[in-house]
Amino acid sequence: MALVHPDAVIGEGVIVEAYAVVGPGVTLGSGAWIGHHAVIDRNTTLGADCRIFHSAFIGAPPQDLKYRDEETRVEVGERTTIREFSSVHRGTTATGITRIGTDALLMAYTHVAHDCEIGNRVIMANGVQLGGHVHVGDWAIIGGLTPVHQFCRIGAHAMVGGGLRASQDVAPFMMAADEPMRLVGINSVGLRRRGFSPESITALKRAHRLLCRSHLNTEQAVTAIREQLPQLPEIDQLLSFLSSSHRGFVK
Repeated sequence: MALVHPDAVIGEGVIVEAYAVVGPGVTLGSGAWIGHHAVIDRNTTLGADCRIFHSAFIGAPPQDLKYRDEETRVEVGERTTIREFSSVHRGTTATGITRIGTDALLMAYTHVAHDCEIGNRVIMANGVQLGGHVHVGDWAIIGGLTPVHQFCRIGAHAMVGGGLRASQDVAPFMMAADEPMRLVGINSVGLRRRGFSPESITALKRAHRLLCRSHLNTEQAVTAIREQLPQLPEIDQLLSFLSSSHRGFVK
């Protein structure tokens, strides 16, 4: 009862439920499960053991007026789950690909637009909407019904509360809440659960205070973080993220 294109590559143990559609240029990794009425459109690669729930649409053309049916792709890593009624669009010629990492969970009604880069073990709750070219770092969590403006970045291990609007970058390791959005602290519970050292967590708390709760401007705060805090990988990652921001970042 499913429609599977003859050019599709189907791995061992794949299950494609009734009324699902698998298009040309699709590769389904071993053990993948495609729910009923789901559509895996052209040029899409799903890693092993992915689970795509009913009525999800993966690999649709991008919603970009410059797109002229070029051959672009979607790649989804192993063991990623995409729940019902979600959509993931192919890239444009800007990057050629929309990519979702391994062990990610995209809950119902989420949308990943063209040219997005989603890291590993990311959780996007129900109704999260990502504009084009959004980057989400590993282990980030985005609360439900949150739209993220195109070209924004959500840093690794960051946590964004539900029902907010992200129009600027959210720094790694931080927690964003309130309306308008602001950084309310670091994601200390998540960091402890993932084995970050007490030294790193303490340094990140001090970095947050310098960045958001001092009387320093951004340039002065970055200088103070660099001079006053220990040289840890997490601090280096935070500073690199801030220095490479194009849209500005939430404070």
